[in-house]
Amino acid sequence: MLAADSGDVESGVDDTKLATMPQTWSLHIQNTSIVQGVTNFPSPYVGDNSLTPHQTRETITVTVFFAVQPWKGAMLVINPEFAQGQGLNLAHGVAGFPNGEATKAGSMTGKLDLERVYLSQVIGLGGEQEEVPAGRNQLAGKRDISRLTFTLGKCAANDFFDDNTFAHDPRTQFINWSIWESAAWDFPADAKGYTIGAAVELNQKTWALRYGAYLLPRVANGLALESNPARALAQVVEFERRYSLGRERVGKFRLLAFANHANMGSYRDAVNQFHANPAAGPADITLSRASRWKYGGAVTLEQEITADLGAFLRLSLNDGATESWAFTEVDRSAAFGVSLKGTRWSRSSDTVGLGFALNGLSGAHRDYLAAGGLGILLGDGRLRYRPEKILECYYDVKLPLKYTNLMFGYQLVGAPGYNAQRGPANIFSARFHFEY
Repeated sequence: MLAADSGDVESGVDDTKLATMPQTWSLHIQNTSIVQGVTNFPSPYVGDNSLTPHQTRETITVTVFFAVQPWKGAMLVINPEFAQGQGLNLAHGVAGFPNGEATKAGSMTGKLDLERVYLSQVIGLGGEQEEVPAGRNQLAGKRDISRLTFTLGKCAANDFFDDNTFAHDPRTQFINWSIWESAAWDFPADAKGYTIGAAVELNQKTWALRYGAYLLPRVANGLALESNPARALAQVVEFERRYSLGRERVGKFRLLAFANHANMGSYRDAVNQFHANPAAGPADITLSRASRWKYGGAVTLEQEITADLGAFLRLSLNDGATESWAFTEVDRSAAFGVSLKGTRWSRSSDTVGLGFALNGLSGAHRDYLAAGGLGILLGDGRLRYRPEKILECYYDVKLPLKYTNLMFGYQLVGAPGYNAQRGPANIFSARFHFEY
């Protein structure tokens, strides 16, 4: 899965000036390359979806962000993207997967696709206005603070939901799945991280309310989306409250709830079927699929502590009864961290990040994996359960070459795939990012 592109980056021009000069179109381009390797770690046995020691993988993406204003208040976004490479074990073996640029549909040969094509319409409700800076998929200008925004088309659902200033973009920030996203939100997406749907947002000065409805894959972790929303549909609603501590320290609180409906399996039914006939082989959740709901929620908090230091917290959970369908195998998760700019050592464009995540499974989900079941990411053949503990730290340095950054990162994953008999795994990363 790919995270949403968030946050403004240096574009070679003064965004402050652009904010006062309305744009009718914009063009940005980015390239991100991540090389990631895992060292040796205890691994007494492996299954079909296990993380294996001693391997290195690389992912590369090149994206063109084109936005144009077809009429007043509207914006058409078109994002062709080239993606090449694969994550460790083809993005399997760790629920909090260590590379946010690695999708479960990775390819060593590379492929060019049209990943975003959507139309947004802003309807101003009058009153005070705000400046909109230039940025990716964003046109500089002014807009009413009180407004309605409608969006329709192909996008990433987390382009508009579950945002976070300090942990939301693996191309510039943390790269672990369960740190840049609320991991228990099984957010709607195909195996490359994109979907088709519609969203509406009501924004006011101190709060916003959003609702979205998106297509789900026809099968778990599939590339093809179900075209009939009556058979498979994801719905999400989010409330955002903005505030400040004192006059300057901005913070945001978000509360998200989701409900997915599709032809999904039941972990408990799959385990019961296995116990009824163990000679038939490992537990198989595909045999229990029926029209079901999967629901849950997330709480996100971000807080600016100083001009250079920010902190965040993510808490999420889902019912843990219905199979993980689109994102990852996490039924409950807690993640927190800090992000610090390097102003104190005269490197104001550099960033240091430190984050932690604790992921867990429901009892039924544990029993299913222990019975040899395979999920969309996990399956060691058996399981001695332990929560998955993740530490991520990185240093992102601004290079002398214009528009480029280089990141060096480290992740320690305890009990990868929730298996106490495997790991801990030491994972090292290097990321090159160019954006203009």
